[in-house]
Amino acid sequence: MKHWRGYVAALAVPSALAPWTAAHAQSSVTLYGIIDTGVAYQSNATTLGSGKAGHSVVNMINGAWAGSRFGLKGAEDLGGGTQAIFQLEEGFNSATGAQATSGLAFNRQAFVGMTNPVYGTLTAGRQYTAYYTMLAPYSPASKLTGFYGAHPGDIDSLDTVYRANNSLVYTSPRYHGLTASASYALGGVAGSFDAGSTWSAGLQYIGGPLGIAVGFQRINNSTPGGGAWGSSSTASNAGSEPGVSAINVGYQTAKAQQRFAVTGGYQITPAWDVSVSYSNVQYVPGQNSSFANLAIFNTGGLVVHYRPAMQWDLAAGYSYTLATRSNGITSAARYQQFNMSEYYALSKRTGLYGLQGYQRATGRTLGSSGAGAIVDATASIGDGVNGAPSSGRSQAVAAVGIVHRF
Repeated sequence: MKHWRGYVAALAVPSALAPWTAAHAQSSVTLYGIIDTGVAYQSNATTLGSGKAGHSVVNMINGAWAGSRFGLKGAEDLGGGTQAIFQLEEGFNSATGAQATSGLAFNRQAFVGMTNPVYGTLTAGRQYTAYYTMLAPYSPASKLTGFYGAHPGDIDSLDTVYRANNSLVYTSPRYHGLTASASYALGGVAGSFDAGSTWSAGLQYIGGPLGIAVGFQRINNSTPGGGAWGSSSTASNAGSEPGVSAINVGYQTAKAQQRFAVTGGYQITPAWDVSVSYSNVQYVPGQNSSFANLAIFNTGGLVVHYRPAMQWDLAAGYSYTLATRSNGITSAARYQQFNMSEYYALSKRTGLYGLQGYQRATGRTLGSSGAGAIVDATASIGDGVNGAPSSGRSQAVAAVGIVHRF
């Protein structure tokens, strides 16, 4: 990381105020980034919604361990413990040099705000929701990475793929181990305060070796009665679909999505820790939706993490996702997913990694047309293959790569 520190220039400031400016206007800016590139194998790869038989593929991948990015973040001392803060973060494809999201210069984060150790932090702009921020330390993505290790399709948004535009986020100071956070993203739809909006809240407790968090999030369609969501988690509307996959493609016309989740972890020894997660995801139909009844997906997960030496970081996980029987489905979809990850540090900033995953789907779900298109559930591991799910019940993936931080 590169740091620039100095004092804000006091142009045309009266001499009587100059000492105050020098004492309280210290500021810093940090340039940082990650470059992550690897080679991956995927079985049964096909294009989402094509219905074509899948074939195995070997290709170069980007950001499987940690999304490639560069950014600027900074703070200015305003006195009394208060700081003005900002962050600009751009994702990119290290295999091609392209923007992670075409047309978004800072697709990962772009916010400004103020922070104080007594009163907390308030920020405004494009950023993560309170739901994600509170739950993230114990999510499967924190140890297995979200590319393959997120719950099927990242249906519960426990990975980093969803950021809300036009959002206000408040996070309290930590008090006796407890932190609270709340966020609201304005929809900006004329005639409706809720349409296109996202709101969430979360609590996190950390006490010694134990940590636990709970969060709720509601994402409202920009069309109040339901309609086509954006297919990308980074579309321009604050209420866009946070990841369309084979798991939820039949419900992408929902009026709203609701997510409730609990995550927790325990440090057993300095080398061993374990984390667990549970989520309840609901797709709420509206008058313009292509399905009629509330659809619910429940997911439970377990991750075991082991660091046998400073250079090594190993993890293994399992998750089970069960959908409800609704919209004419009598045999509800089920997804079982197994993951492993290995990381070897060559230095403080550079490391080699390996990732493996397998998923088995059973039961039936809605196809891309919604109600009336009941299809066999197909596998889609994590969120890295959302656009190329399996054409059948099972899917296997494996990747090796190198990651460098600066």
